[in-house]
Amino acid sequence: MTVSGAGSAAAPGPDAGPGGSAPPPSGARRRPWTPVRGWRGLRRRWGRSLQLRTAVLAGLLTLLAGLAFSGLLTQQITQALFDSRYEQVQAEARRGLSQVRDTFAQTSATDAQSTDALVTQTLRALEGDSGTTIRRRYHLAPLPDSESAYVGTISSTGLDPGVIPADLQEAVASGPGVYDASVALPDASGATRPGLVFGAQVVLPPGAAYGLYLVYDLSDVQESLDSVLRVLLVFGAGFLLVNVLVSWWASRRVVRPVQQAARAAESISGGNLAVRMPVRGEDEMARLGTSFNRMADSIQDQIGQLAQLSQMQQRFVSDVSHELRTPLTTVRMAADVLYGSRDDFDPVNRRSTELLYHQVDRFQAMLADLLEITRFDAGAATPALEETDMLELARDVVLTAQPLADQIGVPVYLVPMDRDRPDGYGARVDPRRIERILRNLVNNAIEHAEGRPVDVLVAADEEAVSLAVVDYGIGMSPEEVQRVFDRFWRADPSRKRTTGGSGLGLAIATEDTRLHGGRLEAWGELGEGSTFMVTLPRQPRETAPGAEAPEPIGRSVLPMPPQYSTADRRFAEDLTRPVPQDPDVDGFDVVDPDAAAGTDGAGGPAEAAEPASSARHAEQALLPPSRLLGAPAAQGDDGGRSGRDPGEDDR
Repeated sequence: MTVSGAGSAAAPGPDAGPGGSAPPPSGARRRPWTPVRGWRGLRRRWGRSLQLRTAVLAGLLTLLAGLAFSGLLTQQITQALFDSRYEQVQAEARRGLSQVRDTFAQTSATDAQSTDALVTQTLRALEGDSGTTIRRRYHLAPLPDSESAYVGTISSTGLDPGVIPADLQEAVASGPGVYDASVALPDASGATRPGLVFGAQVVLPPGAAYGLYLVYDLSDVQESLDSVLRVLLVFGAGFLLVNVLVSWWASRRVVRPVQQAARAAESISGGNLAVRMPVRGEDEMARLGTSFNRMADSIQDQIGQLAQLSQMQQRFVSDVSHELRTPLTTVRMAADVLYGSRDDFDPVNRRSTELLYHQVDRFQAMLADLLEITRFDAGAATPALEETDMLELARDVVLTAQPLADQIGVPVYLVPMDRDRPDGYGARVDPRRIERILRNLVNNAIEHAEGRPVDVLVAADEEAVSLAVVDYGIGMSPEEVQRVFDRFWRADPSRKRTTGGSGLGLAIATEDTRLHGGRLEAWGELGEGSTFMVTLPRQPRETAPGAEAPEPIGRSVLPMPPQYSTADRRFAEDLTRPVPQDPDVDGFDVVDPDAAAGTDGAGGPAEAAEPASSARHAEQALLPPSRLLGAPAAQGDDGGRSGRDPGEDDR
């Protein structure tokens, strides 16, 4: 019997066949049913349906209770039937054995012929004495120590003497009492029937002792018990079925409002705040629906108010930012003029001019960050995707950060984790946004490295590219890691800064990563350092302006935190070994590994090659980072400005 809930069947589609189900597509084959698939489907159904679990558990509990009750009842009925029939059979057997003893004791037979006739007549009368409906048979056998017996062993027709237990025979031979035992009587089909055997001693002329056994068939008792069990089984199965159906119906009545609440909650979580539960009656389920609807109304009102406040805040920030651009441009121009003439001022005014210049520069960068954030909030930011070599992009970022690294004294290593990848490190990204992310992370790492090295790791597989920036400086606590991507948040606001920052850099980096369908992760431990890793799909899904960003990629190419050997860093030193630079050319070159090792690429010696040795590696590790990576030193004085884009920030 199949019970289905209301509304559980889907309406047939326009291409549905006469049976209401859509025909399978051309060439499609239904997967065959297997026990494994059936078990998995049942597990999914069990985990998702409270109604199914309630009905099944109610049925199991009913079955267990029915089995326990039936077992107890069967035991009581069996015991009662057996006791009643045992008392009846015992009385009949004692009476019959007593009559036989009296008959044999009063006989006047003195020879074997008359004794045999007496025994035959008496036992036939005993077998046919049916004052009750009890069927009985007899077995007469001389005892082992009997002598001069006139009569041998005699048994009723169809009785197997082997059914009489040996211990009962020994008991009869030991004394004059009446003894009994339960036995199993075989029938023609090979099955057995329950029975009782009663035995006692009798004496026949000329004083020989015999064992007389009366065998009673109790199959009628077993038939009565089987009838009772069949009735219990039928009524138990019916009760179980009714109980399961009632449980299914009752659980459906109880679960339906819960299902409605679950569907309404899912709709609300999906953004449909107008969904409400139907309310019927005044019971507990009705109160649940009323409370849920009130909660949904409150949530809708609060979300509406928050959305309105958020829009007002975004509009305010956007308007203020745009309105400040014109006066800030004027102030910028005036500050440039004053800064250019600072040498004509006295020391106090010169210092004031420099402070004004740098603070205007910082304010301009903060304003650019705010404008960028407003574009993200308005959904107006879209990436301009193009095929980009992520290793080259990372190298450009590292070289751009070399003046800052030289100033602080932090060596920076670019570590490609798999230099010989056949497909390289290419990916379709917006290079401007990814460069901004990586520059922000590298500058932050240099700021917080405490003079220790900074590693920029690049790794890729067939689907994704990961770029990790690792420093070994002050690190972060787990609480700081949780908040590091929040807007305007800093781990230590009082910390001295070199590049300035608005506290929006990592928030902008998070939004840039989200636009690419990537993920930005952070790890840190106080005193051990920090790791920031951005993972991007190599072929992201392009989205229209204003559309939702693609789902973030679910994995990273590198573990978090990344693990690699010092050999990788030595490889990075070999890869970026500098060559002589033309002082008039502002650029850098990367030495070919074969030339750095003193070969011409075909195994022969190079003319101007310098031997590569472990001593050379040790010397390279002591070189300034700008020389280590093959970057030119900073030319001239940039006034302390680092060419910062919107989004540069620190922790």
